[in-house]
Amino acid sequence: MADITWEAPFCGEGSSCFRLGTDADGNSYIAVVGQEDHYLTDSLEALRTLITDIKAGKADHLL
Repeated sequence: MADITWEAPFCGEGSSCFRLGTDADGNSYIAVVGQEDHYLTDSLEALRTLITDIKAGKADHLL
């Protein structure tokens, strides 16, 4: 398993909490809190693009 540095959880009211993490090799990770051993992983650039797109409203239709 990669040596992942996890950020503090992001939680919404009445919903699951998610954690974002990175490793020394430039990979990024997303996991549900308490299930960090079952994560999605991609490049740091992919995570940056995901966050930028969400902030720009490109995922608003999912809300």
